[in-house]
Amino acid sequence: MHQAPPAETLASEAAEPLGGGLKQRHLTMLGLGGVIGAGLFVGSGAGIAVAGPGILLSYLLAGALAALVMRMIGEMSAAVPASGAFSVHAERALGRWAGFTVGWLYWFMLVVVLAVEASGAAHIANGWLPAVPQWAWVLLFMTVFTGVNLTAVKNFGEFEFWFASLKVVAITLFLVLGALAVFGVLPDTDPVGMANLTGQGGFLPHGWSGVVSGVLVVVFAFGGLEVVTIAAAESDDPARAVGRAVRSAVWRIVFFYIGSVLVIVTLLPWTSMVPGESPYVAVLDHVGVPKAGQIMNIVVFVALLSALNANLYGSSRMVFSLAERGEAPRGLLAVSRGGVPRQAVLASVAFGFVSVVLNLEWPDSIFRYLLNAVGAVLLFVWALIAVSQLRLRRRIEREAPGKLVLRMWAFPWLTWTALAAMAAVLVLMLTDAQARPQLLWSAGATCAVLLVAGVREWRARTR
Repeated sequence: MHQAPPAETLASEAAEPLGGGLKQRHLTMLGLGGVIGAGLFVGSGAGIAVAGPGILLSYLLAGALAALVMRMIGEMSAAVPASGAFSVHAERALGRWAGFTVGWLYWFMLVVVLAVEASGAAHIANGWLPAVPQWAWVLLFMTVFTGVNLTAVKNFGEFEFWFASLKVVAITLFLVLGALAVFGVLPDTDPVGMANLTGQGGFLPHGWSGVVSGVLVVVFAFGGLEVVTIAAAESDDPARAVGRAVRSAVWRIVFFYIGSVLVIVTLLPWTSMVPGESPYVAVLDHVGVPKAGQIMNIVVFVALLSALNANLYGSSRMVFSLAERGEAPRGLLAVSRGGVPRQAVLASVAFGFVSVVLNLEWPDSIFRYLLNAVGAVLLFVWALIAVSQLRLRRRIEREAPGKLVLRMWAFPWLTWTALAAMAAVLVLMLTDAQARPQLLWSAGATCAVLLVAGVREWRARTR
């Protein structure tokens, strides 16, 4: 396989053909927008059901792993800003095969998840207006957000800023109401104390195995944070912007996730949680908020559309970066006067439309296989990011030490710790009957991409 590019490329500045315009507030909210979605508002109930109050430890562990990965990406992105972010870093650190593999796996994951988000939002909208079929809502959402992503990037940034802001306001209000209810400040409420945290079997009703099972449920909810490092290349000061965005996004995500889950398990018995139903609705009902279900439907609806918007952006920039490096069709390199890779946007949304059709027609067969195929891809991408950071950090220290404006904590020990944690999660998935199909299908998809990468390398060498 190809070796990494010459070391001097690390010290050089490559011109970014994409248009700038993203501000610091856009990047911060983009990090929140890509990760705060139905996985938190609805999926957290499944985690609580399997781990009880111990789900707090599950979120802490998963959040710590996500924070380490983001710090690694932040270090590399601040030193070598690029629209392909960690795909470019993998290529520079390990060779073209790694950049190809990371880039296409991440693109595939985003466009499948994009279809999930469009379908979820359409399902909610169809409940409000049953006369409009679900497929029509999907068509509307995909058309609107394709239009948003085809305009100047600053318009996309504004759109995502306000979408993500609504989610942040909703979670903040939830935390305030929940805390007041916990302390018995709200009308018709009494202080709950530690009863729900230590009752019904204690803080760890299923022991540490429950905490581990909880990690398997919640770790993938942190996927999407990476988009902010892709977007940093389109800001006015990429090196500084990515550092600030990584710091703020990681800690805000951990605060919102763990804070809101702490409110839930403190206020309500964990045994009352029903997988598939939002625990946020249960809390709002408990504190007497009228029409709590509809309020959360609106919040989840906005969250899904925000994540759809962010993931369409991230997928288009990733495939554009692949085309720049000759790893995707050259036709995707067309850039508008405003610096928008329009062909890359259309290619990403086209696959999204196909995925949505598969979801509408065969939700329990073909689409389920697609979802399984990307179920564990995030961990494979994270693992390659960690290995890339181990290699690239040493090279940057030798060739361009001044570019290390954001450093990985306790390097290299925490990088190795993160790799060990990812390996442990993969082993646990292999031993878990429910998670095993996702791991095997994702491993198959990864092997297929690696095989294509290997064939491309072999053909390049034989030429």
